This record gives sequence, structure tokens and C-alpha cells, in this order.
Amino acid sequence: MYLLDTHTLIWFLSGDEKLSQTALEAICSEEAVYISAISLWEIAIKKSLGKLVFNQTIQDVVNLCKKQDIEILEIEPGELDVLINLPFIHRDPFDRLLVATAIYKGLKIISKDSNVCKYQTEVIW
Repeated sequence: MYLLDTHTLIWFLSGDEKLSQTALEAICSEEAVYISAISLWEIAIKKSLGKLVFNQTIQDVVNLCKKQDIEILEIEPGELDVLINLPFIHRDPFDRLLVATAIYKGLKIISKDSNVCKYQTEVIW
């Protein structure tokens, strides 16, 4: 079972060549694929700040995820308990919560972010 990092989600939905072949194969496998609601927040915030150029609305992203059988996970209190105890290897609050989600739910993260690899979770790229 896989959790997509936000950049992985964007690259997958937009068909960006930055997505590795290994990542693409994992997303298209028979395994369950998830995103966290935190990724939707990250997209919205970064778009509003002008830090992300992505032409899809949040509702478009939700609809595209449904078409690709990518389930959206809500944030659970247990993930926040994991987050409290994570070492500050990564300062980005979105990525820290994604790592906490992966640890709490036992998911592999599909991410290119080298800081994510430093946590106690399996990373695919």
C-alpha cells in the first residue's frame, strides 16, 4: 500500500516526466494507493502563495484521484501523536505529517524527497 507525496501526486496527474518509472509502476500496480488530505491543503496553500503553478482546482484533483482509484485519507489523531515524536529531520510541516501518516498506517511513501528517506518508513522512487 502506497502513500503519494504531494509532488508525486501532481506529477502523476499531470503526466510529468519527473515521475520515476519505479514510482509510476508502483502507482499503477494492483496495490492500494492513497493521498492524505494534507496534500490537498498543501496544493491549495502553495497555489494561493504563488509557489505552485498547477492548473487543476482542488475539486479537479479529487475527481482525478477517484478516476485513478486513489483514495483520500483524512487526518487521524493517532497520526498527530506520531508527528509529535518525529525528529526534526525535515522542517516542512506537510512532509512531516505525510511521514507520520505513513508510519501510523504502515504505508510506503512514493517520494523523491531525500529528507523523507531519513525517517523510519519505506520510500519508493
